[in-house]
Amino acid sequence: MSAPAALPALPFPQETADALFRLTQGLEPAGLWWLSGYAAGLASRGGHEQPASAAAPRPDAPAAGRLTIVYGSQTGNARRAAEALFAKVQAAGLPARLLRADAYATRELAGERLLYIVISTQGEGDPPDDAIGFVEFLAGKRAPKLPELKYAVLGLGDTSYADFCGIARRIDARLAELGAQRVAEVGLADLDIDTVAEPWGEAALAQAREQLKSAAPAAAHLATVTPLRPAAAWSHERPFPAEVLANQTLSGREFRSVGFRQYRDADKEVRHLELSLDGSGLHYEPGDALGIRHRNPESLVASVLEAAKLDGDAATTVDGDTLPLSEWLATRRELTRLSRPFLAAHAERSGAVELQQLLEPGNAGFAALLADHQLADVLRRWPADWDAGALLAALRPQAQRLYSIASSRKRVGEEAHLTLDVLRYAAHGHDHLGAASGFLAALDEGGQVPVYVEHNERFRVPADASRDIIMVGPGTGVAPFRGFVQERAETGATGRNWLFFGAQHFNTGFLYQTEWQDALRHKELHRLDLAFSRDQADKVYVQHRLRERGREVYDWLQSGAHFYVCGAIAMGKDVHAALLDIVTGHNGGDAEAAVDYLTELQTGGRYSRDVY
Repeated sequence: MSAPAALPALPFPQETADALFRLTQGLEPAGLWWLSGYAAGLASRGGHEQPASAAAPRPDAPAAGRLTIVYGSQTGNARRAAEALFAKVQAAGLPARLLRADAYATRELAGERLLYIVISTQGEGDPPDDAIGFVEFLAGKRAPKLPELKYAVLGLGDTSYADFCGIARRIDARLAELGAQRVAEVGLADLDIDTVAEPWGEAALAQAREQLKSAAPAAAHLATVTPLRPAAAWSHERPFPAEVLANQTLSGREFRSVGFRQYRDADKEVRHLELSLDGSGLHYEPGDALGIRHRNPESLVASVLEAAKLDGDAATTVDGDTLPLSEWLATRRELTRLSRPFLAAHAERSGAVELQQLLEPGNAGFAALLADHQLADVLRRWPADWDAGALLAALRPQAQRLYSIASSRKRVGEEAHLTLDVLRYAAHGHDHLGAASGFLAALDEGGQVPVYVEHNERFRVPADASRDIIMVGPGTGVAPFRGFVQERAETGATGRNWLFFGAQHFNTGFLYQTEWQDALRHKELHRLDLAFSRDQADKVYVQHRLRERGREVYDWLQSGAHFYVCGAIAMGKDVHAALLDIVTGHNGGDAEAAVDYLTELQTGGRYSRDVY
């Protein structure tokens, strides 16, 4: 087979031809047919770039003869669950399409006949950013009656929050209210997603076969309408062992352990890690996150074993795997984040009336329990008789942590940089260590950490390099914006970069201070506004600085600037409130129009948040 370079009159640059040759080399006929349909669809729309998870046009199967899967995802879990379901539907030969919620044309809802929705719930009952418009449309007056629609909803959430899977439950109820018929009960998945998502997916697939059985044979040859991301060689199931190139302290003062309730007012230890991706084939863009597979610290495992009065050397079998109990706890179970199901099981075993009362709906003490107790604290406070197998069955699988990547490959090459708070605090007479952050902080240069890339297509620098950007990233929330500034400098972007950064103290919390000063000198960063909350009598946060610069912020937005926020959920809400005030103050005082304006920015990809 000859390379494309030998073909005459190429309608695109030689580097595109070379990339096309690499892409198609070794593909089976089915894959080549799929690519031809995808390319034809792009051509039919003028060749405009689409989001990676948006629909790739092709001659659609009629709505009555296909399944539409829509997902809303903040951290990638709901996307992965939707893609797994879609892959099963494809393998069954059923006509289907997969769409991210912000790529779904809500005008098509009235014509749908079979719709599956996979969606996460953020914080205290908020939709993921990519589903805000979709959720608001469903809840609003413009949503159509849907007597001919059959549907199913899978929700992803966290039982440590009061409104567990609240968005999924509300969508499920709203579709029923609009007259749609439920073909499967709403799935409500905790952090151990697969235990709910897999059986729900099998039931949903069976229903899709039943609903589409007459349409499937005629449409089975059609290509999918959504390009799935190619299977990565390294993933959250099979991470890459990245070598540690540097592990440096960024904060200006040595950390001191304090009482849990005072932790947030104490000096923090913040670290900068540089990891080698050389030889991995992993690719990322600024805005993506790096997932890590950590080991729980030995001291944390020992405290759990001691509190539970169990032998760490005892061989324990779970789902056919046999490991020492200590290894299960170190690598397979969540020890720092409590869940309501475990606490309910522990309350029953311990007979603790106090714990049972805390678990009652509406008890405000439950949130406090989750905030200042880890597993070992609960085992000590309310002793119970656990055996190894029962304890492992009751605990959550270990949750993998995501860290915003703080670099651009165009500047650092085959490396990924991270910025992280090291969580250390004292509570109930015992010292505690953040499981993942403590693991990373302890890594020596030359050591290894298992990693994978979690893509975030909604958190990207503008495709139009002439657009200005405003970035709000207090504390370690500044991490992705270090990558943004590097990327924009390396690509010669002409748009201006404006950063709002905040921390507790100038002397100890001004992360990457010299880098930002250099960036200002070299015109890679054009404006920098700072808020150090504890350096004066009145606390000053980034939202205060935004309000102070309200006129200019509004003018930048009106001129087409993109607005980004990264950091804690509570901070994100404060920034959003400040933005509403700014827009209302400069649009003639119309608060309702300000809400619509920010929603349009979000759904249009000009207002992006990475909050956690």
